[in-house]
Amino acid sequence: MTEHVKQRRVPARVTYLGWMSSDRPARAVYVALILLVALGWVLFEVDGGRFLGLENIVGIQQRSAALGIVAVGQTVAILAGSLDLSVAYLISLSSLVAAEIMAGGDAGVLPAVAAVLAVSAAVGLVNGLVITGLKVHPFIATLGVALIIRGALDWRYDGPAGSVPASFQHLGYDRIGPLPVSALLWAAVAVAAWFLLSRTRLGHRIYAVGGDAEVARLSGVRTGRVVIIAHVLCSVCAGIAGLLLASRLGAGAPTVGTDGGYDLESIAAVVLGGTALAGGRGGVAGTVGGVLLLAVLDSVFNQLEINSFAKDVVRGVVLVAALAIYARGRRTK
Repeated sequence: MTEHVKQRRVPARVTYLGWMSSDRPARAVYVALILLVALGWVLFEVDGGRFLGLENIVGIQQRSAALGIVAVGQTVAILAGSLDLSVAYLISLSSLVAAEIMAGGDAGVLPAVAAVLAVSAAVGLVNGLVITGLKVHPFIATLGVALIIRGALDWRYDGPAGSVPASFQHLGYDRIGPLPVSALLWAAVAVAAWFLLSRTRLGHRIYAVGGDAEVARLSGVRTGRVVIIAHVLCSVCAGIAGLLLASRLGAGAPTVGTDGGYDLESIAAVVLGGTALAGGRGGVAGTVGGVLLLAVLDSVFNQLEINSFAKDVVRGVVLVAALAIYARGRRTK
């Protein structure tokens, strides 16, 4: 006797939530990005605006490049089950180190870049060692390092210092065709991180540690080393962002990182991109979409002349809504 099994029809809403969330979390943020761009076009382009004009698109790319670089590094740290709240102050420190070593001369560019990368890696190493060696929670460990850096900056600097030569300022302002050099730098960092996470043994171990550190340890992964490397990479990305901002400012500034809110903004971009704060799930592709979504949202706000307080409210609503959609989509799987 043949048994006929009736297949239960899955509601479209459930299917949609599952599609938006789990296996390919980047999909959700790019759908939202497309909808937001379409909204901007309807609001401004139809009335003769230039929302999709070249200058506005280039401006979005330039404004999002520094945040994008920091967010890529933050993605690596979060995927490993950690996070980094010291990036904003490290950006400020990096800009000052670069500007003071360059001192307005081309001869100091390469030593300044090397010094910034070395200082950034050292900060990341300290973060990683405090977390893994002293067993301090990443939130507290990186916040403590952030406060140490802030204290040093407040003690040493009252305002902008050093100067960046005109040749180095090309990094922040020049274009190659329609593409800003800063956006190409961000793209290079993102591609390198994507390759690391998806095509190398270290990348697979980062996902494994973030997914379940104990299982990874029992499988032979040196979890402490993986977390340390993830923090070094995150800090190096913050250092690169500091170099980029120094090139745009023409000098170093002790508040350039905190004024931009790069610590919380980078975490928000990572979360919007679908990377789980618990680690082990997500990736760079979603983070890029999250950064672009925040940048386009800012552009819409600027066109509408919305004040900064309302911007923060709307960003918070968007972030909470995204987390709710991802969480609900995972429960329906």
